[in-house]
Amino acid sequence: MARSRFTAFVTSLSFFVIVALVAGVGVGAFAQSTDLPWLTGTLGVIESLGQVWLNALRITVMPLVFSLLVTGIVSIADAAATGRIAGRALMVFAVLLVGATVYAILAGLGLLAIWPIDPEAGRDLLAGVSADTAATVGAAAHTDGLRAFLNSLAPSNLIKAAADDGVLAVVVFAVAFGFAATRIRTDLRRPLAGFFEAVAETMVVIVHWVLLAAPFGVFALALGVGLRAGLGVAGTLAHYVAILCLSQLGLILLTYVVAVVWGRVSLGRFARAVAPAQVVAVSTQSSLASLPVMIERARDWLGVPQATGGLVLPLAVAVFRITSPVANLGVCLYVAQLHGIELSLGVLVGGGLTALAVSIASVGLPGQVSFFASVGPIALAMGLPLEMLPLLLAVEVIPDIFRTVGNVTADLAVTRIVQGRETIAEE
Repeated sequence: MARSRFTAFVTSLSFFVIVALVAGVGVGAFAQSTDLPWLTGTLGVIESLGQVWLNALRITVMPLVFSLLVTGIVSIADAAATGRIAGRALMVFAVLLVGATVYAILAGLGLLAIWPIDPEAGRDLLAGVSADTAATVGAAAHTDGLRAFLNSLAPSNLIKAAADDGVLAVVVFAVAFGFAATRIRTDLRRPLAGFFEAVAETMVVIVHWVLLAAPFGVFALALGVGLRAGLGVAGTLAHYVAILCLSQLGLILLTYVVAVVWGRVSLGRFARAVAPAQVVAVSTQSSLASLPVMIERARDWLGVPQATGGLVLPLAVAVFRITSPVANLGVCLYVAQLHGIELSLGVLVGGGLTALAVSIASVGLPGQVSFFASVGPIALAMGLPLEMLPLLLAVEVIPDIFRTVGNVTADLAVTRIVQGRETIAEE
């Protein structure tokens, strides 16, 4: 109940965050046109408070990702132990997530090559970001090259790596820790998993508190953008939303192909089966809220027995988010091109592996909540600055709709695939 109230709260907050973004850019642009030193000085102080808000979000990333990865891996291992259907479902999840990650990199780079960021508009937007960002751009050098990437997987000091934003090392250790936890006695594993679950929930509460100030934080950061870049940033933000939505739309179309070929169902039948669940996904932006409809459509329209649907679909909602690597890597690739950062193969591999891990660890909350915790680790693993993320978070409400629709579509596709040869109603 508390989680559903939180979801409703964040959904309503999205409107105020967008208003704050527009107002911040507008007020900053007005101050720029007036050229009054006292006004720009005052707004500069407010902008620095926005940086404090950004840091409050950043501080939750490492403990949240570590805790969620450990509990996610333990829960997946427990699910696999429950039976053959759950194990088959997890194998299908893994195959599709790897495929989605490869698609994310190819689609993101391809779309930005076909429809690149306008150089002048990009410079205007970067001009509005705090000068401190320039220092963080240099971090890309730390993950550039295959040798540096391999060294980052196993640092000599994990605490130092975390302090230096070496998120890839933290992710690798968390995955190893999670799998190791599945090998200890049950009476020891359960309290350990409970501890990390409590840490994750505590971090989510802190994120909740920080998001209470999201309209002010976004307004303060947008002031700087308006002061230094004016109103020209609107076109770049619209371009960003379009690129992200197109990449996810491509994934949704591919999911139909996978369902038809691997799930052996006609295109028309699958499209009719998934449509009502997609409508619920658009209106609620929640896969969990779409679950009852998905179970009914899987049983009545896809010929999946109640027992299979009742196991696979809740498991998919809990741990399978196919749009996570696509959307999150799309954000990072956009930020990289915006800053003019060339991404080596090692960096792309590191970002892809981190995106896979984050997709498992993603909390079942609206994109506005999980955005920073999901994108931040990937950006850090790729050596990208984070200062642009709050502005992108402000327009996340539109790409988040595509995230949910894609996840719901894939959940139903996987349920049909898992049923496999254990048939199914007559076509």
